[in-house]
Amino acid sequence: MGELRGKALILGHLAMILACLIILAPFAWIAVNSAKRQIDIYEGTLQFTPTWLNYDRLLFSKQSNFIRNLANSAIVATASTLVVMAVGTLTAYGLTRYVWGRRFRLGGWFKGALLGWILLFHMIPAITLVGPWYLIFRELGLYNTLLGLVLTHITLNLPMATWLMMSFIQDVPRELEDAAWIDGCRRVGAFVRVVLPVIVPGLVATGVLAFIFSWNEFSVALNLTASPTATIPVAIANFAQQYEIQYGEMAAGTVLATVPAILLMFAGQRFIVRGLMLGALK
Repeated sequence: MGELRGKALILGHLAMILACLIILAPFAWIAVNSAKRQIDIYEGTLQFTPTWLNYDRLLFSKQSNFIRNLANSAIVATASTLVVMAVGTLTAYGLTRYVWGRRFRLGGWFKGALLGWILLFHMIPAITLVGPWYLIFRELGLYNTLLGLVLTHITLNLPMATWLMMSFIQDVPRELEDAAWIDGCRRVGAFVRVVLPVIVPGLVATGVLAFIFSWNEFSVALNLTASPTATIPVAIANFAQQYEIQYGEMAAGTVLATVPAILLMFAGQRFIVRGLMLGALK
C-alpha cells in the first residue's frame, strides 16, 4: 500500500507539473517574443539579442495610445467592480436572509424564479446584447464613453457576484445576527458590523474575479468604444492591421496587460483561497 501511495503521489506531482507547463508555455512564448525584433519573430530564431524596443514603442511612441488604453481599462474595471460588489452583496444578503420589509418574505417560488433568471441572463452570450446596447447608448449619448462601458460590465458581472456572495452569506450563522440584535444593533448595523467582517474572504475573491473579467472583456468593448475610449484588449487587437501584424508590440502589450491581474491575484491570494474554500469545511 505504501508503494502504491508513493507512486500515486509521484504521478500526481508529475501531472501537476505537466499542467503548469501547458498553461505557462504560451505566456512564456509571448514574453520571449516581446523581447525580439520583428525580423527575429518572422524567422522564428531561438538565439537572439533581447531588446526593449517593443516596450519603448508601446509606451513612449507618439503613435501609441497604450497608456491611455491602460487608464481606460483601470477606470472601467475599478468602477464596475465597486458597483458590482456593493449591489451584488446587498442583493445576495436580501435573498439569503429576508427581503424587503419586516414582515414580508419572498416565497420560495419567487426566489427560485429570480435566481433562475439571474443564472439564465449570465448564460446569454455578451455579443448578443451588443446590438441593443449600441442603439440605446447612441440615443442616450453614452456610445463611445467610459460610463456606457462601465454599465455594460456591471450588467455582465452582477449575476456572477450575486450567486457567489449568496454562497458566502449562507455560511454565516444567523445566530451571530440574532446576538447583535439582542445587543441593540439594527439590521443595517448587524450587517455592517457582524456579517461583512466574516465574509471578507468572499468579498475579496468575488471582487478579484469581477475585476479580471472586466479587465479582459473584449467583445463588448470592441463594439461600443472607439480609439479615445478603447480598453487594453481592444488596443492589443488593433496591432493586427490589414497589411501588417505588429507581433512585437502585440506581445509586449499582452505582457504588460497581465501584470495588474497577476499582482492583484498575488495580493489577494490568501483571501481568495479562504473565500473559495468558505463553506467547504464546517
